[in-house]
Amino acid sequence: MTVSRRDFIAWSAAATALAATGLDLAAAPAKPSPKKILILGGTGFLGPATIEIAQARGHQVTLFNRGKTRPNLFPGVEKLHGDRDPKKGEGLKALETGTWDAVIDNSAYYPRLVTASASLLAPRVKQYLIISSISAYQEPNPENGTEDAPLAGLTDPTVEDIGEGNYGGLKALCEQAAQKALPDRTAVIRPGYIVGPDDPTGRFTYWPVRFDRGGEIAVPGAPTDPVQIIDVRDLAAWLVLMVERGTTGVFNACGPEKRLAWGTLVAACRSAGNPGSKPVWIPADFVAQQKDLEFPIWAAYQGETKGFHTWRNDRAVKAGLRFRPAEQTAKDTLAWFKTQEKMEKGRNKLAGPSAAQEAKLIAAWREASKAKS
Repeated sequence: MTVSRRDFIAWSAAATALAATGLDLAAAPAKPSPKKILILGGTGFLGPATIEIAQARGHQVTLFNRGKTRPNLFPGVEKLHGDRDPKKGEGLKALETGTWDAVIDNSAYYPRLVTASASLLAPRVKQYLIISSISAYQEPNPENGTEDAPLAGLTDPTVEDIGEGNYGGLKALCEQAAQKALPDRTAVIRPGYIVGPDDPTGRFTYWPVRFDRGGEIAVPGAPTDPVQIIDVRDLAAWLVLMVERGTTGVFNACGPEKRLAWGTLVAACRSAGNPGSKPVWIPADFVAQQKDLEFPIWAAYQGETKGFHTWRNDRAVKAGLRFRPAEQTAKDTLAWFKTQEKMEKGRNKLAGPSAAQEAKLIAAWREASKAKS
């Protein structure tokens, strides 16, 4: 999507205002020594939030990407164009010169490409932060798993297709490629669901928007199910803090600090939207029986997904990661989404069931409940 200058100004003003809410760089120096930061990618979701915060902290940012996604964002930032794949076009030629204090790799999907960029930059950077995923862990996930849990593997490590169940194994190999190129200088970040304003996936956004529209809302599982999310602004602030401190290691970037109940998050989305809306709780077993029906963010707290939303984050919290309240994330996400609707363009995609699917599920659940009584 191409963003006009007018839309960029509107988006940037909103993002800056929201970023200021709840931002916590606790223990960070009040006036940090300016850093030169290279971001691989940078115009998607996490990148813009990171740039906003890095600039606010006085750091110099350079972007390297193909110049195709929202190229008009951040007109004052240095931009280098090329391709992560050295075999395509100019490849990494634009990165053959230059020095940086840190690299934040937001677009690490294939180990061959991570090896190429990390090896090329290794002599000229001090720190390499690679954004991985909790999907890098072997499934089924253990409950309360730590960063030492087994990683996913691939039958064919040379595959370059993130579909067909390859995503997790590829992420694990990307981590290893960065660590091999820059031993003891790499920070591996494994987030769960990254949420908040500007989210292009529409996964978390579905919930505050759906509650805002009112009526009966189908909600899967039980209120006591655990759920983990991290606001993009909190993750971005922490990445900048890690650059300022030169932090390395492997970290689960899942939030909040203490276990969050699914019912609490649902209540936050309801409060942010339409408090008069009515959640209809539908047990996980019944939801699992339905075909072609998926609810975003939530995972059943049973069977193979029981450990999915229970990752330990002690190490990241000790390294300075902080979390704003879920209520604030829900409120800000809904406010941002409404600006997208008014502009009639942007990131107004929503995941989740259609209205027809939702109504059908609620009716089926009630019919089944009657049959049991």
